[in-house]
Amino acid sequence: MKAVHFGAGNIGRGFVGLLLHEGGYELVFSDVAAPLVDAINSVDSYTVHEVGEGGRDTVVTGFRAINSAEHPQEVIDEIASANVVTTAVGPTILKFVAPHILAGLAHRDPSAPPLQVMACENAINATDLLREEMKAAAGGAWDAVSAHAVFANTAVDRIVPAQPEGAGVDVTVEPFFEWAIERPPFGDMPPNVPGAHFVDDLAPYIERKLFTVNTGHATTAYFGARAGIDTIAGALSDAAIAASVEAALEETSALLAAKHGLDPAELAAYRSTILGRFRNAALPDTVWRVGRQPLRKLSRHERFVGPAAEAAELGLPVDALVEAIRAALAFDDTEDPQSVDLQRMLREQDAATLTAAVTGLEPEHPLFARVVAAVEGRQSELGV
Repeated sequence: MKAVHFGAGNIGRGFVGLLLHEGGYELVFSDVAAPLVDAINSVDSYTVHEVGEGGRDTVVTGFRAINSAEHPQEVIDEIASANVVTTAVGPTILKFVAPHILAGLAHRDPSAPPLQVMACENAINATDLLREEMKAAAGGAWDAVSAHAVFANTAVDRIVPAQPEGAGVDVTVEPFFEWAIERPPFGDMPPNVPGAHFVDDLAPYIERKLFTVNTGHATTAYFGARAGIDTIAGALSDAAIAASVEAALEETSALLAAKHGLDPAELAAYRSTILGRFRNAALPDTVWRVGRQPLRKLSRHERFVGPAAEAAELGLPVDALVEAIRAALAFDDTEDPQSVDLQRMLREQDAATLTAAVTGLEPEHPLFARVVAAVEGRQSELGV
């Protein structure tokens, strides 16, 4: 069995690639970073180090890497004979991955089993997005080519912090992970991914993860940065920040219970598990890494405005989420281009214009005025 994975970074090697290796797949990494590709090809094994309670070391073997920018045909040939294709490149990069997968399908043996395609991204229904990019690129040939593939959405969760200096291609991760995969597309032949669980309805798992892990992580980062605390674990050791994060997650849990019928007690236990993970002092995660790209994180269907907008529409409390948005607006990191852009926009645009541009909310939306007030508060701090 063979799996082609796009994105040989820390998530690719330390999570998706690791589980595919444990499932018995020969691993082919595809990446455009030449130094990383060369580093992977210079070793015959790498180690995934789990740090924290219950952590273990796992050695990964049976892999190679291809520079898809320099050798696209090699990637296409590997896809043509692969069983599985996965990605961990970021949702905005899927449009660049799509042509390679499409070309690989076109060269596939018609008698081979369908290629199993899963985009493992921090986005809702990322595999659907990848499929749409492929469909657009294929044009009229799509029906014939797509007959050789099945597409399944997934929800992935594992904290992989910035890596220690000199780690090479080894990866340090937390012990916890979750990989939920849609069951129906595969019929009776799901991929072999140890530790993953296959579900009939993925939507509750995706939103539980995004609105708890992602919302909680970013909330911790923004409150921590505003308080001058550098690490995620350090931020949560501050009682006031911990209370603010917990309050925001209580609001997202209320939405998840109302929308998906999830059990409040189970959601409370899940929140506790997530916050325990964030408090793992063995993970050297910084508020600056987690908080980067605030414009994306404040967009309409992301971790703050997404749940807050739905909660407001249902008449549920959003005070804590609005406070998290206010903290995000204060994220000021001169090394992060989106942070620089956000602070410039706060100085140059009126509050209503900025709110509409950044959050995608319409002025008549019940959350709009609350966010405008948060923007005005940040502008007042800046002396605008």
